[in-house]
Amino acid sequence: MSLDWIYYAISWILLTWHSAWDAIGVPVGAVIGTNWAWILAIIFLVVTVRVILFPVFVKQIKSQRAMQALQPKVKELQEKHKGDRETLQKEMMELYRKEKANPLMGCLPMFLQIPVFLGLFHTLKRLNPENGGKTLYGWTVDQFNSASSAKLFTAPISGRFGSTAADLAPLGANTGTVKVIAGVLVLIMIATTYLTSRQMILKTGWAEDPQQRMVQRLMLYGIPVSLLVSGSIFPIGVIIYWVTNNLFTLGQQQWVLRKFPPLVPPKKATTTTGGKSPVQPAKTGLLGRKTAQPVAKAPAAAPKVAGPKPGAKPVNPKKAGNRPAKRQG
Repeated sequence: MSLDWIYYAISWILLTWHSAWDAIGVPVGAVIGTNWAWILAIIFLVVTVRVILFPVFVKQIKSQRAMQALQPKVKELQEKHKGDRETLQKEMMELYRKEKANPLMGCLPMFLQIPVFLGLFHTLKRLNPENGGKTLYGWTVDQFNSASSAKLFTAPISGRFGSTAADLAPLGANTGTVKVIAGVLVLIMIATTYLTSRQMILKTGWAEDPQQRMVQRLMLYGIPVSLLVSGSIFPIGVIIYWVTNNLFTLGQQQWVLRKFPPLVPPKKATTTTGGKSPVQPAKTGLLGRKTAQPVAKAPAAAPKVAGPKPGAKPVNPKKAGNRPAKRQG
């Protein structure tokens, strides 16, 4: 299957944004060793793709909410079919079908961006003046030469951390500079990739479903670690795309999670302390520490006074107390 339609689409978006920034007045030439019109074209390629995929992102959030609401039922099935993995999987798939929840929906936006990533990778990899502009899709020779000479802090956007001196010679770039710029961007790419996954897991919690938990662990640890190796073959322009996409995701997730907070099961309030004496709410004591105050005991009842014996005269205690003592002799 030919992927030319992807290359044409990516090239068209890049050229459109570059022309827009050029018309606005963003310098085409290098400023601080950077061709900002091309850097902004890559950044706004991300914006274009994310706007197109926003409805999918909303479906992703709804699916995650549905999966979270099903966690108690999933836990019940796990307890019911403990040790019977095949039956458990069938029951869980039936539950997802009945409740219209899709465990793979959380990864869909990422999968849909893979063609864009590959298209940009394919395009930037061929930005070399020796190619003469013949291998790109819809580019004129002038546009191709302009993109080939585009740099970020003197490092070509088609340069890679693993580029050799022979690879960079036609681009007029220094190997050490390219390695430093590419290396810093790869570290930022790894950090932001980790943070996007961590942000979502901290807000929604770890899944009870083993498959879902495995996907979460892969997203949190597996992908960032793999970027240590694969990042060395990515052109700098592709890494700029990846970092921008991660930052966009962080902001988008934060907005959605604030507007639609995750479902949190209410905690049961406890009124006893496990058989111990009840404790009153804590009060602030010395040094600002809070100390638990025991419940005050009820005052002791007054001792009962024995009544007069049967047949004896009643005695008035007040009169008896005020009667003067008899004189002797």
